[in-house]
Amino acid sequence: MFKAEIFVSLKESVLDPQGVAVKSSLHSLGFQKVSDVRIGKRLEMMLECDSREEAEKQVQAMCEKMLANPTIENYTFELERVS
Repeated sequence: MFKAEIFVSLKESVLDPQGVAVKSSLHSLGFQKVSDVRIGKRLEMMLECDSREEAEKQVQAMCEKMLANPTIENYTFELERVS
């Protein structure tokens, strides 16, 4: 069994309106040194796969088909074997 931690974020060339709003709010709270904010998402899931290679293929397929929009988002993931 593997634990997958998936990180999805907008590509650098894509405007991040949520990030802009958070940056503005932080500035209004006195955190003037914040120069950029990018908002993303983190997913965690358990996979009942026999091998790391199988788990990697499954996670990559899920990201490409549903979890990330490859036109505007990047994704990375980490796998950890668990008992």
